[in-house]
Amino acid sequence: MSDLSNWASLRRFTTARVALGRVGNGLPTSAHLDFQASHALARDAVWSSLDMARAEAACAGLGLPVVTTRSAAPDRRSYLMRPDLGRALAEGEAGRLPRMPGSIAFLIADGLCAVGVQDHAPALLTRLVPGLRRLGFTPGPVVLAEQGRVALGDAVGEAIGAEAILVMIGERPGLSSIDSMGLYLTWAPRVGMSDADRNCISNIRPQGLSYAGAASKTLWLLDGARRLRQSGVALKDEQPEADLLAAEAAEKQLRS
Repeated sequence: MSDLSNWASLRRFTTARVALGRVGNGLPTSAHLDFQASHALARDAVWSSLDMARAEAACAGLGLPVVTTRSAAPDRRSYLMRPDLGRALAEGEAGRLPRMPGSIAFLIADGLCAVGVQDHAPALLTRLVPGLRRLGFTPGPVVLAEQGRVALGDAVGEAIGAEAILVMIGERPGLSSIDSMGLYLTWAPRVGMSDADRNCISNIRPQGLSYAGAASKTLWLLDGARRLRQSGVALKDEQPEADLLAAEAAEKQLRS
């Protein structure tokens, strides 16, 4: 079997661009046009925005307070050019957030790709909230934020008085994925924390980590954070693989 055939067999398992073939020194026209189309979709995704009314409606059935807020970035261009503005609440916004000391708060932010967050965040929350209650946590308010980055969760969590905050945010789009969502867990959130203080669960989407799998891992990490009273580098992801596989299998059965 030729080297090209070996590469081609991998296409059954990945959406990555492998074994595209060639024409002379270049790619086949179809592969070149597909690349350009994917690149255009990724660029558009960066400029996408949350439909706040639709997101509020999708979260209304959780039985939790749902509020909206915004970062200090006044528009999308400022957000992309000034990352620091996306990490801070706009003036006066902290006082508008409900106080729920000791709760597990949620922040849904557009990030660098609102396309996936729009659907994935409510779907994940419907699986996550019941699990939090079973573990004895108090699910807190759901905060929807425009022009938000991960660290905005520190300001939101501190304003709420949350025991921990879960930030669901659009991940940087790629050429084979423009709808990926990440989840960041921070224990005892407060302004000034660093990335070393939080844990990340990445690639949450139907073609990546399932909602049930992401919920299972989040609950496992939160339980560990509660024991340690901290998150980040001190909290290792040592969830038994069998637990995650069982959650993934249950999700697939639910869809079938």
